[in-house]
Amino acid sequence: MSTTRRDLLTAALTAAGAAAASDLAGGEEHDHHDNHDHQVVPSDPTLRVKALESLMVAKGLVDRATLDAVIDMFEHKVGPHIGARVVARAWADGTYKERLLKDARAALAELGYGYVSEGELVVVENTPKVHNLVVCTLCSCYPWSVLGLPPLWYKSAAYRARSVIDPRGVLREFGLELSEDTEVRVWDSTAYQRYLVLPQRPTGTGSMKEEELATLVTRDAMVGVARVTAGRRGSER
Repeated sequence: MSTTRRDLLTAALTAAGAAAASDLAGGEEHDHHDNHDHQVVPSDPTLRVKALESLMVAKGLVDRATLDAVIDMFEHKVGPHIGARVVARAWADGTYKERLLKDARAALAELGYGYVSEGELVVVENTPKVHNLVVCTLCSCYPWSVLGLPPLWYKSAAYRARSVIDPRGVLREFGLELSEDTEVRVWDSTAYQRYLVLPQRPTGTGSMKEEELATLVTRDAMVGVARVTAGRRGSER
């Protein structure tokens, strides 16, 4: 049987609570001279979240099964691994790429993925002469169905403002230096329309299968603050 994060948190809280109760009940100090391993208690924010969750469940304010369903959704059914698979299919199948650029929602449905974010999804393609960058200048509108929850930097006031004023400077701070003859296009997401960048396929990947290609695609590349490289793996879940 696999152990979930909730199981680990519950065990840690139980152990911590039992130790505290024992100290309070005995009222005695004791020295630890044993050599056995002690379970590492999760960080304070994690414990606070777990305590709040347990309290809300106990008071009937939320349903534990609903919480489990939400956690499962964000761990398996939405996230950058979905976007990465879509990008890999577009790289491997030119006709699919055309459909993706024309009607992203329908193209996602072809692969069995539902786009449940509000607003339409528009896919914009990077080329050797055009680089696309996505931002939401008002808040943090984001295609979380295919990218997961937005990173903190995407929601920051600095990124939201400077991406429009100085996009090249922002990209440079992310480690992406573009040539002067590359046009930078900034797309402002809204509640009605959100964007996904289709990165350029990296050189040296001609023999790679679709599943392998998906492992190269990162969330940052699909936002436009990075390029996909053959040596980097992981979709930054």
